[in-house]
Order: sequence, then structure tokens, then C-alpha cells
Amino acid sequence: MHVSMYCDGGSRGNPGVAGSGSVVYDADGETLAEIAYVVGKKSTNNVAEYYGLVRGLEACREVGATVVDVFMDSKLVVEQMNGRWKIKHPDMQKLARQARELASTFEAVTYTWVPRAKNKKADELSNVAMDAAARGDAPGIVKGTGVWVGEKKEAEPKDVEKQTHQTASPAHWSGTDAPRTRFILLRHGQTQHSAEQRFSGSSDPELTDTGRDQARRAAEALRGYGRIDAVVASPQARAQGTARIAAGALGLDVVTEEGLRELDFGDFEALTRDEALAKDAEAFEKWQASPNNAPPGGESLTALHRRVTRTRAKLQERYEGQTVLVVTHMTPVKSFVRQALGANADLFKHLFLDLASISVVDFYGDYGVVRCVNDVAHHR
Repeated sequence: MHVSMYCDGGSRGNPGVAGSGSVVYDADGETLAEIAYVVGKKSTNNVAEYYGLVRGLEACREVGATVVDVFMDSKLVVEQMNGRWKIKHPDMQKLARQARELASTFEAVTYTWVPRAKNKKADELSNVAMDAAARGDAPGIVKGTGVWVGEKKEAEPKDVEKQTHQTASPAHWSGTDAPRTRFILLRHGQTQHSAEQRFSGSSDPELTDTGRDQARRAAEALRGYGRIDAVVASPQARAQGTARIAAGALGLDVVTEEGLRELDFGDFEALTRDEALAKDAEAFEKWQASPNNAPPGGESLTALHRRVTRTRAKLQERYEGQTVLVVTHMTPVKSFVRQALGANADLFKHLFLDLASISVVDFYGDYGVVRCVNDVAHHR
């Protein structure tokens, strides 16, 4: 019997509570097995991904498969199992040996990388396992998942705790098959400039103690947003400080992206609104009259939007099918939202974003969707 097996794994904290997910389909697309497996309370993403592979191959053997096509969104594991990359981590070496021993019991096993958007069920199961690990469940298969041989999976009762309101993805309704790239947009925490309501663009103030506390609360909230694959940030100190706190909580490194800088306010930099009006009322009113106009010596909203659009497209190409935490400033976040909505420049005037707020936009190729704007529940 020829089957397809999709698997994934994740860790909240990297290392942290970890779980894996595996799903097996027959040639007609019928589900033969769904495995959510608690890996433990202190494991890495990559180790959890290998557990997904091992548990999935075990399920393939149990359903009587002879040929297995394995699909994963972990390029690392796929390349290692195909023998092109070396395995240095001792735990991963052990799990890889188990996977190869299992694979030797089949007539053929292939390993193929797929974008994360095409591995949704395994990702969902790994999150079920991580939820169980966070509850304190011991390592093992999560109750309610397993292998179905010669029978259909029983339908879940209507009153089960985990339900979904979504009947189809935005890609379905828009008719696109492009992979989803998700941008979780985090505005930086408080600085002295923001506390004093000053224009803060090209200047480089650090986070205040309040700002660092806001960043920590946002970082904790991000744990509930599912797997995050990368953290990119503006080079400015307030964004870098916020990003380091978030990346530390997620077990990731910060990648600096120049195109995520805040708008340059030119001669009005570090001034309050009243101070800017007092300095040059005519120039201030001209700047405010059109997004095409820049403050003296500064940058227009139109120019920033072009810059951030190019940056978003570059990041989308680099991280296609993945979820990226983007730590930046108010105006670049507005630009991401504008791009996803396909809106005009009036959006800049009618959208406000609080400090250390979280917004989420998805892109399927050129098609954008806004999922969340200015979430500040973590500050209440």
C-alpha cells in the first residue's frame, strides 16, 4: 500500500514544551492515522520534528504501508534524511537512526520538503501535543489521536473543547494556491519620545523600563500565536530592544532589516506636534495635506510605503510559507496593513497602533489578508 505521511514538530521556547504531529493518508486521501505526541517539557523544534517523523513512520508500518512518501516543512530534517546534510546534535542523531531503521522496513521511502502552508494538519497536531505538554501530560501519544486500521476515524462530538470557526482558508475563497506567508507585526515598546508624544523617526531612543516591560508582556503573548519561524527587526534601538526580548522568549535570533526603519520626520524630528507647528506652521500643514509631501528634510508617507512594500516582498520571498515576527514602528506596521487591505493612503490617517501592540497579516502571493489589528490584550 502506497501512503503519504505529513509530519511536523514544535517547541515553545526552543527548548521548551514540545510536541509533534503526524498524519497518514492512503492513495485516495483518506486519513489512516493522526498522531499528536508529547515530546516533553524541554526540547527543541528540530528534535520535535524528528519525533514527528519517527511516530509517523511507526504509524505507516502499523497501517500496513509498503511505500511511504514523507512530506515535511523542515528543510533541515529533509536534507539530513536524504543524506545531503550532516547531523551533529546527539539527540537528533539517535532519532535519525530510529527513522532510518523504520524506513528500512518499507519497500521505498521518499522525503520531500513542502511549505508550511501545505503541512497544516501536522502543524495542528503538533500544537495539540504542545498544549498537552504545557498541561503537564507525560511524553506519549495524546488521547483521542492514533491509528485507524480498516475503519474510518470516528467523528468528534460537537461539544469537544477544541473547535474551529474557520470553514476554509482565505486562499480557498480567493481561488489562489499560493502558500501563506504570515507576518506578525509587533510595534516597539515605550521610549522617552513616545512618553512625551514626540515625532520619533530617524532618532534612536532606547526603551524605557516601561517599554521593556511592555515588550516582555508582548513576548509572552506571542507564545499563543503558534509556531514562529523567524524574527526580523528594524535596526533602530527601540525595535532591536523589543525584538531581542521577543526572540529570547521564542528561542530565535534577530535578523536586522534596514527597510523596516520608521519614517524620517526631518526638521520635525523629536518635536511635539505643537512644537513643530510653532517652528514652521506652513511646512507642517503642507506635509499633513498630502501623503506625497515630506516634512522639510524628511521622508513622505508615499516614499515609506514604497520602501516597506519592497521590504515585505523580499521577506515574503525569503520566508515563503512561514510565519515571521516583524518588530518595527507604527508607520511601517500601517504600511503592511495597507498592503494587505489593498487600501489607499487614507489608511495612514485612520489607523492607530498602541505601543507593543500586535497585528497579523497574511500574504498568498500578491493577495493579502488582515487577520488582527492592534491586539493589546496582553497589557490589560
